[in-house]
Amino acid sequence: MKLLMAPLSPYVRKVRVLLRETGQLGAVEEVEVSTTPLASNADVVAANPTGRIPVLLRDEGPAIYDSRVITRFLDDRFKAGLYPADRLWEVLTVEATADGILDSALIMTYEGRFKTPEQQSPAWMDAQWEKISRAVAALDGQWMDELVEPVHMGQIAVGCALGYLDLRHDARNWRVRNDRLAAWYAGFSDRPSMKMTAPVV
Repeated sequence: MKLLMAPLSPYVRKVRVLLRETGQLGAVEEVEVSTTPLASNADVVAANPTGRIPVLLRDEGPAIYDSRVITRFLDDRFKAGLYPADRLWEVLTVEATADGILDSALIMTYEGRFKTPEQQSPAWMDAQWEKISRAVAALDGQWMDELVEPVHMGQIAVGCALGYLDLRHDARNWRVRNDRLAAWYAGFSDRPSMKMTAPVV
């Protein structure tokens, strides 16, 4: 199998962390591609009509895409247990919360990167950050009990989301008033799988 990926993508990072947490790097070849929202990579488009990464090219069957689809597939294939049946809905909700953070964070990044200063909307950026702030506060509050060992996919998604906030939106400082989540992330980001996939600009 091949994973079409770019190291700076936080959605890609979720898959890459899973591969390292489960010791399955040998089963999936990571193929780095260059793609942007304005210029989709041809190989990616051939496998995913939306032109988005990550994409998993399987040895059998069509390519699959969207990070949550890929991680569920690999978890099932490897019998990794990162979506435990007895906590499935909680894990999926934590993962969805993390992906919601990433959705808004990427919108903010693209607003600054692909629009001229005249086209950018500070109000739009602030509205996206408010969504992020609410999600981070929810993780620090009602979802902290789900961020304990053993590791599951919700934790991996949260770790990748917070890492992306540090990478692209550090000046806004998500850690303010989120001490428990900040302490958790300090420990989780020290895992070998997180260190090995840490984005480098």
